[in-house]
Order: sequence, then structure tokens, then C-alpha cells
Amino acid sequence: MNVVANHTAVPEDTLLPRDTRRALPIALLRAREAVVARFRPILSARDVTEQQWRVIRVLAEDSPLDASEVANRACVLAPSLTRMIKALEDRKLITRERDPGDGRRISLSIAPAGLAMIREVTPETCAIYSQIEARYGREHMERLLDLLCELADLKE
Repeated sequence: MNVVANHTAVPEDTLLPRDTRRALPIALLRAREAVVARFRPILSARDVTEQQWRVIRVLAEDSPLDASEVANRACVLAPSLTRMIKALEDRKLITRERDPGDGRRISLSIAPAGLAMIREVTPETCAIYSQIEARYGREHMERLLDLLCELADLKE
């Protein structure tokens, strides 16, 4: 037994980290990699990074959006988004405007070329989703997505 800060006896084995196969952060990373690895070739063929793709996807769902909202929805850090904006804008995948009421705020929108890329990629991504669903099961997929959304809501 060890004594921790509040002087309570704690069994030795509870002070060791969890088996990495059952550690939630690592399990989530492994699951993410298992899924994202299937999409990488599609993105690579179009010279788009995973982060850039998430930005394009978010803007295809809802445009225009404040840059900070895009960063939040796309799970991208604001400094990374700032660097991406120019590259995506140069490729004419997104457009950027300054907020007329607040010059510090930037509004982002999907551009026609960005929508065209989404439309081009959709059949390929749908096929991947279908493969995953066929292997994992539709009910499992729906339950997993529900659970992940609930888990993500814990941060709030």
C-alpha cells in the first residue's frame, strides 16, 4: 500500500497506468487511425490534408461561418486554421471576407471548387462508409456515433 497526498492508503496496482489496450485516449486514437487510413488515399490524390478536408467539409455543411467556429467544428487549432486559410483560398476551395462590423473577424465560405471537390469525393467516401458499416454493422455504427457524441459533450 502507498499513501497518497490525502493520506489514504491506495493499492500499489492502482498507481500504475492502465493497459494501453484499454486506455480510452489510446483506444480512440487507434480507432481514428483505423478509419482515417481508409480516407487518406482519396485526400492525398487531391493534395488535401486531413485538417484541410475537415475545414472544407464543415464549410460545405454550413457557410459562411466565423473562422473560430470553423476551427471548433473542424477540430482544428486556430493557428493551424490561420495557416490553412491562405492555401485553401489560393486553390479557390474556400473564400474569406472580413466582417464589416468587426474587422478582426473573418468569415469563411465554401467556394464552387470546394463544392466540386466534395461532390467528386462523395461517391468514394460513401463506398468506404458502406464497407465499414457492412463489417461493423449499422446498429453498432449508430450506437458508436451516439456514444462518441455523448462523450464529446462532456467537455462542455
